[in-house]
Amino acid sequence: MLTRSILSIGALALTACAATASNAQSTDSFAETAGHGHPMKVMIISMFGPEGQVWLDKLGPWESIPVAGLSPDYPDVHCNKQDICVMTTGMGHANAAASTMALTFSPRFDLRHTYFMIAGIAGIDPAQGTIGSATWSKYLVDFGIQWELDGREIPAGWNTGFLGINTKDPSQKPPLDYRTEVFQLNPQLADAAFALSRNVVLSDSAQAQAARAKYGYAPANRPPSVIQCDTLAGDTWWSGTQIGERAREWTKIVTDGKGTYCTTQQEDNATYEALSRAATAHRVDLTRVAVLRAGSDFDRPYAGQTSADNLLNYASQGGFGPAIQNLFLTGNPLVQDIATHWGEWRHGVPQR
Repeated sequence: MLTRSILSIGALALTACAATASNAQSTDSFAETAGHGHPMKVMIISMFGPEGQVWLDKLGPWESIPVAGLSPDYPDVHCNKQDICVMTTGMGHANAAASTMALTFSPRFDLRHTYFMIAGIAGIDPAQGTIGSATWSKYLVDFGIQWELDGREIPAGWNTGFLGINTKDPSQKPPLDYRTEVFQLNPQLADAAFALSRNVVLSDSAQAQAARAKYGYAPANRPPSVIQCDTLAGDTWWSGTQIGERAREWTKIVTDGKGTYCTTQQEDNATYEALSRAATAHRVDLTRVAVLRAGSDFDRPYAGQTSADNLLNYASQGGFGPAIQNLFLTGNPLVQDIATHWGEWRHGVPQR
């Protein structure tokens, strides 16, 4: 009798647990179902709080979904009813790669048809844009994967101490043994993003206007606009005319002359490589990755300014606020077009 009672109580407990689990799964829209998580249309990847917050302030309400392996500073992905999500990786190569890998291998999301938009601020080349300019890239170049000689010991005839790994001088293209030195994005998606946003009115500030007026040439001294040019990643922040020239040259070298350097940031090659690993596992589609960077400060000084002053006082250029706002103003047309015309985008970038 005692044994039967225990068995009956156990059966009731198991039934209750099963019902609870069933109810929990039915109310959790992001629970894993049939081997795949919840399908998302757009995943916005930001690198630190303000970059993500500009989206959270404007496109809510949001559901917070904790994902194992994300940065402890940003442990949740936020998703809305349009199936638009925002995640924040943490700054730098290591954080970007680790967080993106955690996201793409999480069972909570089905990302096989998701469009990814990396959206962050960056330094900008005054020969290509200005403070507040928003840029869509077709090439991602890693500036950190180079040999570097002490600047005080540059060989005679060289214009820089940087050279490609396993090359003999700065002008040679390296063998690209790391396989992350350069990535080419889907040009159709980059062009579609540019077409949707090219005429948006961008944010500006009086402080940014004063800073850009110190540059005696265009487009540095003109108002911000939406442009197409390429971005350079590297964890070392830098400032200077000579190193800026190397950034231009390096981009040309590794893209066989097809790329044009204009922004410098820390994360994009690392983020893309993590997405590439996920694509190999058939979890994401690399043709659905767009990269948007907005200029928050100039990468080199104006005439008469020192490189040290440009770097140490970068915040005084007044570009941070406008750049953050311009990420949303420039990126949202693409995000909304995908989300509201999903029938056209689900199978790939539409031909319009």
